[in-house]
Amino acid sequence: MKKNFLIYGANGYTGELITRFAVERGMKPILAGRNEAAITELAAKHGLKHQVFALDEREKVDAALQEVEMVLHCAGPFSITSRSMVGACLRNRKHYTDITGEISVFEECAAANGRAYEAGIMIMPGVGFDVVPSDCLALHLKNRLPSATYLTLAFYGMGRISHGTQATMTMNVGRGGAIRKDGVITTVPAAWKTREIDFGYGVSSPHVSKGSISERVVKTGVTIPWGDVSTAYYSTGIPNIEVYTVAPPSAVKMMKLSRYLGWLLAAGPIQKLLQNKIPAGGPTDEERAKGKTLLWGEARDAEGNHVETRQQGPEGYTTTALTALNVTEKILNGNFTPGFQTPAKAYGANLILEIEGVSRQDAD
Repeated sequence: MKKNFLIYGANGYTGELITRFAVERGMKPILAGRNEAAITELAAKHGLKHQVFALDEREKVDAALQEVEMVLHCAGPFSITSRSMVGACLRNRKHYTDITGEISVFEECAAANGRAYEAGIMIMPGVGFDVVPSDCLALHLKNRLPSATYLTLAFYGMGRISHGTQATMTMNVGRGGAIRKDGVITTVPAAWKTREIDFGYGVSSPHVSKGSISERVVKTGVTIPWGDVSTAYYSTGIPNIEVYTVAPPSAVKMMKLSRYLGWLLAAGPIQKLLQNKIPAGGPTDEERAKGKTLLWGEARDAEGNHVETRQQGPEGYTTTALTALNVTEKILNGNFTPGFQTPAKAYGANLILEIEGVSRQDAD
């Protein structure tokens, strides 16, 4: 049987994009999800096989996994869905990947390291924009300064976010922020810190002639509980980690307000109201083509040594589809390490440079 993979949650915004990119590469994934009409329609559109099942239908899940070598799990919120699929992959000895950015998911997957190793499979959450670009940047900085004890990462995504991403963010409102301090993930208030981030001159777009320099991008970043608070520690061993993103002032105000009203915003009736207000879909192809992602990172050690690096790449959802399929191809070709792995730990700091349109510059 030819090696193949299952995309679960293929009918979601990102799942559909990954499916389309996979078909363009000549891949023939099996599509799966619980929405029979949507999965059937998507599979027919691309001439692919499909399966319909919910994650609590154990027999159907196991039967579907017997047809493939690995799962690319795209059905969020992953803090709700990943445990069942990871368990199924462990039972059936199939590799697990997903596109999460949720710290709790990374930590649960890390806790399954021993079982994954015994099963001979690799568990690698976060094979999309969460967290391949930033994970590779983190390891690059560690390689430049092996004595580093402090790591700061920041990203600026210039583009619209999807319904699924907004739904996950809304579900987590009121839970505060997180950093890693002395090796331990530590809860901090939402929008705990802000700082100016110099992302450099960005990247040339299709509308800019080759070699041209765009306007310098300096933005205010705010701390968020991004996946690297978990994963960068496993990739680098650096014990103190903070992650920043660029958010509009109104969003920062709302984050700070959630410190006091988080309990109300997390309540069932309010959550239902907020979730119903989230627009469907995500960015169009044109919007994705125009979008960019800028990253910045800094590593410091106890003696005051310091290194700084900037990185640029395609829009976030485009990056997710490209990196997820790049990792998938590696696994299907037998290039994997059993146990829990992060992208950079398994494939090196230059994994992200395999993606067209990505560049990196050491700033110091």
